[in-house]
Amino acid sequence: MSAAQAARQVPTAFGMDTITLPGTLEAKLEAMQRAGFEQVMLKANDLVGHPGGVEAAVRAVKASGLRVTGFQVLRDFEGLSGHLHDYKVEVAKSMLELCATLESRLLLVCSSTSVHASHDLDHLAADLRKLSMLALPLGIKIAYEALSWGRVVNQFTTAWDVVCRADAPNLGLGIDSFHIFAAGTPIEEIDYIDPEKILLVQLSDFMWQETKTFAERIATARTFRVFPGEGVHSQQLVDLVLRLNALRYTGDYSFEVFNEDYLQMPLPNVVQQAKRSALWLADDVLRSSVPFPNSLRLRA
Repeated sequence: MSAAQAARQVPTAFGMDTITLPGTLEAKLEAMQRAGFEQVMLKANDLVGHPGGVEAAVRAVKASGLRVTGFQVLRDFEGLSGHLHDYKVEVAKSMLELCATLESRLLLVCSSTSVHASHDLDHLAADLRKLSMLALPLGIKIAYEALSWGRVVNQFTTAWDVVCRADAPNLGLGIDSFHIFAAGTPIEEIDYIDPEKILLVQLSDFMWQETKTFAERIATARTFRVFPGEGVHSQQLVDLVLRLNALRYTGDYSFEVFNEDYLQMPLPNVVQQAKRSALWLADDVLRSSVPFPNSLRLRA
């Protein structure tokens, strides 16, 4: 990275997930702020796992000056019945409470992997509508993301079907590039989504072309994602971002990069990799013509 790039602020549309970084919450926030990021995506354990408690974690976030992109993640919520449904509703209420405490306006919900979940899309939609109604008085939106190993919903096209069935004003989609590439969903399907209903885009890549089984997808997703421009799907990622731009998507992009190697590297090094990716996307992709795949990795 050149001295000029190092001195630049990261474009405001791009942020990072704390999941990506090693260290304490305070260290992560400081590193992001120093690198020029202006927003952060937080996870529940950032708050409930903080040694000083939830209030100390919230103070640290507010003191950092970083805007909260959103809060994650509610899992295995939709499609359950009876006491399992009641249990998850209580979990959801706790998550919404934490989200509100952070003054976050977005809660990320992943599609269910539970063997106890219904296959009925109308049942899934009804549960997501119920969750959205719980969030509405708090001013919180619900972003529904299709995990590529979800039991019923494992592509964003199906997630969009469920969101449309639910028809809630504060319910929309969370788009994750990893899950699109892993599931092999045609990227052009994004053209049929209402951009007003895309509430968050999470970006990452990985180092091999295919993940044929759910087990491969889970292992790759949780241990070996890489930043945009560092993997083998750069051209597809460029296509995705340009299509979102053509749709007039004006929301946030966050780098959700689970990587065990990054967790063993110095924190500033990982944040600088993220900054290179953000500048590549902002300068070479959104302001210029489509670059060659892996151009970021080659330039670095």
